[in-house]
Amino acid sequence: MRAGNLQLDSQGRLKHFLGIEGLSRELLAEILDNAERFAPVGDRAVKKVPLLRGKTVANLFFEPSTRTRTTFDLAAKRLSADVLNLNIEASSAKKGESLTDTLRNLEAMQCDMFVVRHQTSGAAEFIARQVAPHISVINGGDGRHEHPTQAMLDVFTIRRLKQRFTHLKVAIVGDVAHSRVARSEIHALRILGVPDIRVVGPKTLIPPRIEDMGVSVHHTLEEGIAGADVVIMLRLQQERMQSALLPSAHEYFREYGLTAARLKRAAKDAIVMHPGPINRGVEIDSAVADGVQSVILQQVTYGIAVRMAVMSMVMATQSLTFGNGQGSTDVD
Repeated sequence: MRAGNLQLDSQGRLKHFLGIEGLSRELLAEILDNAERFAPVGDRAVKKVPLLRGKTVANLFFEPSTRTRTTFDLAAKRLSADVLNLNIEASSAKKGESLTDTLRNLEAMQCDMFVVRHQTSGAAEFIARQVAPHISVINGGDGRHEHPTQAMLDVFTIRRLKQRFTHLKVAIVGDVAHSRVARSEIHALRILGVPDIRVVGPKTLIPPRIEDMGVSVHHTLEEGIAGADVVIMLRLQQERMQSALLPSAHEYFREYGLTAARLKRAAKDAIVMHPGPINRGVEIDSAVADGVQSVILQQVTYGIAVRMAVMSMVMATQSLTFGNGQGSTDVD
């Protein structure tokens, strides 16, 4: 599934942000550079810039989320947008209203952007094809497909701490088969020039033919993280442990849990990442999650700046297209 053309306007600028696959290195670098400019906003006494003043952002979360929804909410408010958080559990969708009708009603409320999280792969792209031309759509995670802003905040964290991508060894560990984060990260890392990307996990949690994405596959943690500069631990979803894919959480931690002893196999200055929420004692030991090599909380902080960057870029494109004079992303 590639929505590359749908994401861009006729000038190659970002109109929607639905996935990483198919985007250029230059566009990803532009997102990272803009995030760098937004990062200091959180340190100001007044944590706001006026770029999206008068705009309305609707968060449409069709599945539970805390971290992603909250950071999108904060990002929009720091850009001075008005924010509508739609409670899907109590919404008309639960009463039988179609998704298209829900969108039309939100359009009638003069919303300008939809941030969409949905359990079905391709939902964000479907919505982007349905909405009015003046509305931008950002994918906050769809099924097993992609989670593009999570991938961008992860590579932003890596760039800030490791400076360059072209010499790195990155290991992605865990439930790769069901992870939209892993898919987006692999696309982003490849586009940005990382030469050594590894996926690590039991055979039941590694998708077939994933080598076609330009990664190497490892079924032992010690081998997979050997010499790695970046170790990204993925959340093991509880529902996977209730199926035949895994024997138990205890068994998984024994084989694939990241402990301080195992981390010594990675590079001496390796950083440890996790998209959250963390299952302590399942995919990662508390001593590592809270240790000096962990940058998990920095990821959360940087997520606000990255989402501000993406929101400002897509709305700048819409503003230029519809001529309302708010196309700048100047934060000075």
